[in-house]
Amino acid sequence: MEFIEVNTNELILLSVTGILFLIQVIYYLALYNRINAHNKAARRKKVSFSEELPPLSVVICAKNETENLRNFLPSILEQDYPEFEVIVVNDGSTDESEELLSLFARDYPHLHRSFTPENSRYISHKKLALTLGIKASKHEWVVFTEANCHPVSKSWLRLLARNFTPGTDIVLGYSGYERRKGWMHKKIAFDSLFTSMRYLGYALARKPYMGIGRNMAYRKELFFQQKGYSAHLNLQRGDDDLFVNKIATKKNTRVETDVNATIRIRPVQYKTGWREEKVSYMATSQYYKGSQRFMLGFETFTRILFYLAAITTITFGILDKHWQVAGIGGSLWLVRYMIQAIIINRTAKEVGENRRYYFSLPVFDILQPLQSLGFKMFRIFRGRQADIMTR
Repeated sequence: MEFIEVNTNELILLSVTGILFLIQVIYYLALYNRINAHNKAARRKKVSFSEELPPLSVVICAKNETENLRNFLPSILEQDYPEFEVIVVNDGSTDESEELLSLFARDYPHLHRSFTPENSRYISHKKLALTLGIKASKHEWVVFTEANCHPVSKSWLRLLARNFTPGTDIVLGYSGYERRKGWMHKKIAFDSLFTSMRYLGYALARKPYMGIGRNMAYRKELFFQQKGYSAHLNLQRGDDDLFVNKIATKKNTRVETDVNATIRIRPVQYKTGWREEKVSYMATSQYYKGSQRFMLGFETFTRILFYLAAITTITFGILDKHWQVAGIGGSLWLVRYMIQAIIINRTAKEVGENRRYYFSLPVFDILQPLQSLGFKMFRIFRGRQADIMTR
């Protein structure tokens, strides 16, 4: 086979594309594949679990959530667990939530209710509601989820509790949206999956940096040791990600990613709801300690550069009729795509997602950083003061 002589520009492009390719592959194999590797190790009994099932408390904050409570609360109340209580804090609901909870309490004696005082309007209501729920809890371990969520099985609490080892203070779990038809729902589902691969992957790498309050647990004494949410009480959000960022260490945090420990979220009806959620987490992420935020930003940056470098290499190769150059650039893109597709779709299967990403994967791969940029611009134009509560 006759090899062509490449020019300096093509050699530089090939070198840059190759380096970016290696960086991307390292991220996928070393970080994004963590859930797959963890579940495989658990099935091979290479992960140690506790056999004790200590009593625990489930805390839920609800504001005008009658429909969600009616549909989803029974799946929590009917968990296959020896001793647990469920505390629902009614955060000033004006619908029929209180009446519904009263009806549920007749059939479920382990359901308890609380409420936020009316004069608390200048404090982050969700943080106050969760604080009241934690204070009302009787047990050492507190599990958190939300009113629009439901566990996929009755083993949810058992699977979380098997991680309550003596050295563990925090357990993080996976949550994903219920499947709905349409491009928007597929895009949101992919974003949720990829976000989980990031923060749960880092936690499995013993570098936890955040949690999501739809599926996590921690010791109650840890909450009071840290004086609750006092460190960021002036922010509307932060009850989950910022709190975990503050207290999580490489030794005190475990992850549960068994498919039966998954929490499903009711899909958003409008894109604005999802946008507000993303903007809120973006507002708190600037307060994260640790290098994880910057390392993930570096992955996104090198991802964009890889696409640009690969496309430029292929284009130059075709224009100069240097087919080997174009072939190398295309091969690097194809190999990365195959590694990415295998890891993302295996992870989706491991956590019970019934979507698969093949033809849509390159689109979402590029769309995600562009969306993040759009959310940042929206937050800037809206004004960052909206993130802060006035005392």
